[in-house]
Amino acid sequence: MRQWRGGADPLDNGTFATEMDRDDSLSGGDNNFEFAFNSSNFSDRVLRIEVMAETLGAGAGAGIGWAGHRKRRRNDGSKEEAPEFGRYSSELISSCEPDTEECVEYENQDEEDEPMLEESAPITDRTGVCGDESESNDPLSLDYPCILRVKSIYISSAILAAKSPFFYKLFSNGMKESDQRHATLRISASEEAALMELLSFMYSGKLSTTSPTLLLDVLMAADKFEVVSCMHHCTQLLRSLPMTTESALLYLDLPVSVSMASAVQPLTDAAKDYLANSYKDITKLQDVMMGLPLAGIEAILSSNDLQAASEDAIYEFVLKWARAQYPVLEERREILSSRLIRHIRFAHMTCRKLRKVLTCNDLDHELASKLVTEALFFKAEALCRQRAFSADESSHKRFMERAYKYRPLKVVEFDRPHPQCIVYLDLKREECAKLFPSGRVYSQAFHLGGQGFFLSAHCNLDQQSLFHCFGLFLGMQEKGSISFTVDYEFAARTKPSGEFVSKYKGYYTFTGGKAVGYRNLFATPWTSFMAEDSLFFINDTLHLRAELTIKQSQSPSLQ
Repeated sequence: MRQWRGGADPLDNGTFATEMDRDDSLSGGDNNFEFAFNSSNFSDRVLRIEVMAETLGAGAGAGIGWAGHRKRRRNDGSKEEAPEFGRYSSELISSCEPDTEECVEYENQDEEDEPMLEESAPITDRTGVCGDESESNDPLSLDYPCILRVKSIYISSAILAAKSPFFYKLFSNGMKESDQRHATLRISASEEAALMELLSFMYSGKLSTTSPTLLLDVLMAADKFEVVSCMHHCTQLLRSLPMTTESALLYLDLPVSVSMASAVQPLTDAAKDYLANSYKDITKLQDVMMGLPLAGIEAILSSNDLQAASEDAIYEFVLKWARAQYPVLEERREILSSRLIRHIRFAHMTCRKLRKVLTCNDLDHELASKLVTEALFFKAEALCRQRAFSADESSHKRFMERAYKYRPLKVVEFDRPHPQCIVYLDLKREECAKLFPSGRVYSQAFHLGGQGFFLSAHCNLDQQSLFHCFGLFLGMQEKGSISFTVDYEFAARTKPSGEFVSKYKGYYTFTGGKAVGYRNLFATPWTSFMAEDSLFFINDTLHLRAELTIKQSQSPSLQ
């Protein structure tokens, strides 16, 4: 073995890592001690690995298969529990009791390397029941693990301690095992392959597998035995593999320890991005999304690019999914309150829908009241304050707009002397640019006189078809027996004053399903409207206002 400087015990002062790093000429690479793995010439101890049978009480092993083995709990996420995937048995026995019959002493370091020792080890005492179950009447016998086999390999305590705080403490904590040549680890059968890969990695810095299932198992073992370098290596290898919905969900289902969270953050971030991009259009993919588990739904809902008609539609989808996945009201309330509600952006829901939130039985009433109040205060804020809230990272995105199909509005309503509302619609410059040459964007619905209306902005040709221009229209949603004669006025903020300037006035009798407006609202070609020196964009935002007043309403049969 390599002589340590000063003759001191490297496990007492931590100098082993420095000494190793200084001389890598034998390995041809940094920290590569592959030549020493399971070699008696370069080892000072024996690691005895007891491979235990899985018990009814133990958690599932790490090796949950890549396809078809991932079972969902109905109470997924309702409590802080370790996920079923990748859960190791909590029992780990680490000891170094001398066992001259089963482990090889190292009196002669010049002898030939011996192969890895593997032996079958049936045990009949209470610490490892492995006998004929028919002969045992002890109902507790199933709770005790059975040792299937024992493996003994040569190890260098310095190498393992340098790579793992777990092994460093095992060999240097002053306990009995620190002075013994034999260390014992007890693992479940499902951990065996992963542990052997991990031990090999601690010597060579390499893994022999590219199997995604085994890589996940190794990742779990590396977390358990605190080998952070291996955790990062597994993460890099897994990220290099093609992502699928199934693999993304597995990555999001990994248990979150402190070290695991840091090492696998790039992997979980990539999984979230994949799901968010794959299920971006909630309108088209709603039926498929209904079958996704909680972790997948959370990843999708957290995206700013989620495409939906409105935040109202997202809220309705979340309720629909929760009711299907959690039919028990108490469980559903818990999941909504603790996991899903925070992903809904109530500030961009319509006031009509917010009223329904207050009476929704699926939500905790106190929490719903708090969220609705916060949303209403946001809507009442000035635009500059709204932008500040949206940019505040501490708000966890709850004030940020998404890629809504129907643009949010701010509406002010009056009842007297006539039913009236003032509607404010803001469009960003890039949104307007996307309208060319024949696109259109719709606002959310708003209500006046019990009927639904909307605004739509268009890029269209002028009436003489000479150039493209910006148009604004007012439409009525519902087709009913009531007709409305509406006085309307379109206005926009303009430079340099920043005040709203009236652009078009008119009146129209709506009977439902029709729209009215002006094809060239600003009386200018599209190129002038979109120019950098345009009078109509203030801080790259177009501010539009529509004022609607109902002067009369009557049945079509009486007109």
